[in-house]
Amino acid sequence: MVATSQLPTNVIRYGRDEPLPERVPLRAGPLSLVFEQGDLRYVRLGDRELLRRVYVAIRDRNWGTVPPRLSDLRIDRGEAQFEISFTSEHIEGDIDFVWRGTISGDEKGTIVYVMDGEARSTFLRNRIGICVLHPPKECAGARFRVLKPDGTLEEGVLPEHISPHQPVLDIHALLHEVLPGLWAEVRFEGDVFEMEDQRNWTDDSFKTYSTPLRLPYPVEVPKGTKVFQSATLTLLGQLPAQAGEVSPLAFTVGDQPAGTLPPIGLGSASHGQPLSAREIERLRALRLAHLRVDLPLAEAGWAEALRRATREAAALGAALEVALLLTDNAEAELRALRAELEAAKPRVARWLVLHLAEHGKGSTSRRWLELARAALGSYDPSAPFGSGPNSNFTELNRVRPPLDVADFVFYPINPQVHAVDNASVMETVQAQRYTVESARAFVDGTPIVVTPVTLKQRFNPVATGPEPEPGPGELPPQVDPRQMALFGAAWTLGSLKYLAESGVASVTYYETSGWRGVMETEAGSPLPERFRSLPGAVFPLYHVFADVGDFAGAEVIPSLSTDRLAVDGLALRSNGATRVLLANLSPDTQRVHVRGLGPRVAVRLLDEMNAEAAMRTPEVFRAASSAARNTSGGELELELLPYAVARIDDVEGGERGESNREPL
Repeated sequence: MVATSQLPTNVIRYGRDEPLPERVPLRAGPLSLVFEQGDLRYVRLGDRELLRRVYVAIRDRNWGTVPPRLSDLRIDRGEAQFEISFTSEHIEGDIDFVWRGTISGDEKGTIVYVMDGEARSTFLRNRIGICVLHPPKECAGARFRVLKPDGTLEEGVLPEHISPHQPVLDIHALLHEVLPGLWAEVRFEGDVFEMEDQRNWTDDSFKTYSTPLRLPYPVEVPKGTKVFQSATLTLLGQLPAQAGEVSPLAFTVGDQPAGTLPPIGLGSASHGQPLSAREIERLRALRLAHLRVDLPLAEAGWAEALRRATREAAALGAALEVALLLTDNAEAELRALRAELEAAKPRVARWLVLHLAEHGKGSTSRRWLELARAALGSYDPSAPFGSGPNSNFTELNRVRPPLDVADFVFYPINPQVHAVDNASVMETVQAQRYTVESARAFVDGTPIVVTPVTLKQRFNPVATGPEPEPGPGELPPQVDPRQMALFGAAWTLGSLKYLAESGVASVTYYETSGWRGVMETEAGSPLPERFRSLPGAVFPLYHVFADVGDFAGAEVIPSLSTDRLAVDGLALRSNGATRVLLANLSPDTQRVHVRGLGPRVAVRLLDEMNAEAAMRTPEVFRAASSAARNTSGGELELELLPYAVARIDDVEGGERGESNREPL
């Protein structure tokens, strides 16, 4: 297929033409790290990550993050030390806050991060201060020690499963065990700090922050208020002899299956327009199991939404996943729904029972499940009823569902509750696994359904004031330009990997069409200068769903990346055929050794060289032959451009490279 391109490379990569912030690699003695736009990221001792991120957060009264604007940046770096200084301004609405940052690292591995700030206006805030993120892969289950502000010492173990509430309070210094005999200490000044388990919102981290959430918020910050804080990382104990060695990037496909691929569905398009014949045809190629429709039964228009979804699901050969949004008038609402069901006759996969007053507060209460079952149970006795939240996993974790009346539990996922930058969003795919594992620990064998998975929050469940309407030319808060780019495809593949390997019973993503879907409408983007999709084209993530749809019901084969922040993927097997889908999760070109393959494979790349053609003419892209490659003992070396997706199929099937199989 001949590659064509009218979209700028950055738009194809991540939906915007602006370049990403520069990443500056640094060394502090035995530690490697990265400086990016005022933040420190990925503080590592060889392969072992000590800290995920150190940064300053300015959060408004609705927990929105006010982005920084840096100036006067100075970086002095050597082979084993560095010094950085800059000014960071945060200006949005009535918020005007500025701080001077200084960061240093020395030959011993000591890193000091200082903020010295001042409010230049009077405003309401929920948080101002330094945040330190701790990676759960290394920290979950690790021993910790806490020095309290009063001088007392507390010891414990950081939780393996996601803690519904703060696992550590009142922190002056926090130490966690890196290796036997080696501890990492982070000492704080300027406020009282505490830790929350951010995996509740699928952030891949524990977060230490100030001010304690037990204190009231929002708080008025008068003009002229000074804020000074610091965080100092120190290594305590004996360093290993080869602390600085880094393993080569490799992705290994295991041998024995770990389960089956869950049924996958999409949401009905929120733009409210019917799907075109071409859109239906393209969606049928995804082999969707279900179509989600949300029915706010106290509002006008729900009956037409049900009828439209019924027609579209039938055309796709899919059932309906019906989200019931009830009010206190639920009995009358459910009677009206039952009458409409008898007229429309949809095939129902499951009922998601929700109550509007419980949004952001926890799982669906017993009363509403019992009412829904009484009204709808006889319509299709095989359709189960589920309890869960409509906002985040954290609500399921904090207010547990009534398992004796719920046939399954459900919760949605989105990666942008706390951070919106490319790196932070991409990190969240790994944390989705933690939500499933943690839910499984308290649902007592009840099936787990994840619905929906979206790139942006559908609404803000923790807002303390009215949400501002988007201004002229601004995208709605639910829309992310990365949806139509390679970034969206890579993130989706990462999400599918961890949810499929975790054994969820079902998963629903995005919508069918429009800027929250898997393809653009025939009419095109309502704001083409901000959401630069191609009218009538598919998004790159469409091809991820199509590649997975080819293997609907397949066995999921565990796989392992040596650097899950760089490259990760999903392996499937069906009727002797194996398919490996691999994604570059980073903005850099990655060279990866893929191990555990057969002797001969077919490789197809989806990257910035052919993505626009694949969007414009998906049928041609999917029909084109993949490149045949011989492996060396089951190992294949691939070069993946930024956010590229590779499809690797065993050409001959049969046995894979014995020499490179590893127990996973």
